[in-house]
Amino acid sequence: MRIGILGGTFDPIHYGHIRPAIEVKHALALDKILLMPNHIPPHKHQPNLTTAQRLNMVADICSQLDGFELCDIEAKRDTPSYTVVTLEQLKALHPEDELFFIMGMDSFIQLQSWHEWQRLFDFAHLVVCQRPGWQLDATHPMQQILTARSQAPQETHEEHAKSTHKNSGQIFPVTITPQDISSTQIREQLAKGEIPVDLLMPVTLDYIQNQRLYLP
Repeated sequence: MRIGILGGTFDPIHYGHIRPAIEVKHALALDKILLMPNHIPPHKHQPNLTTAQRLNMVADICSQLDGFELCDIEAKRDTPSYTVVTLEQLKALHPEDELFFIMGMDSFIQLQSWHEWQRLFDFAHLVVCQRPGWQLDATHPMQQILTARSQAPQETHEEHAKSTHKNSGQIFPVTITPQDISSTQIREQLAKGEIPVDLLMPVTLDYIQNQRLYLP
């Protein structure tokens, strides 16, 4: 099985998370996507909502999207949500499966600051989503790694998407439809009483309104 993994603070989860995950799922012919809320994100401030609230929002999303599942593996740890620890745990749970960890180019550029980042390739492939405004300069130290490990951009043909024989360690660049959405922007709109119907799935908006979240 080919399993995609998208982690994030998801504070709240929005179309800027969901649509790229759907596009990656199709581009790489993945069998499912795990949506994985962080518990103690090492690179960000602590979330505005509790872990339980963010898990509930993601569970609601997964109930409506075919092939999407909630992954609470980081929520169960009381230590920082280091990706390498998570992938090692997931690989132990899915030893025969191929794991595809999804990130944006903005995160890939900063990968050398991640805890034991070189070991990520021992457990999974990386999927690097191309995002507007984030480009890798030819002199950037991550460019060599990208070049050495990259697979050709995947086409729609399913067999081509399944042509890899390695179980981990490759990089799959995927061009995604540009979206200019941020959780910060959504929280600011909600705090002003604005309803960002174009940015959130209806089930998420219902949860936020019912729980009276992100009020000033």
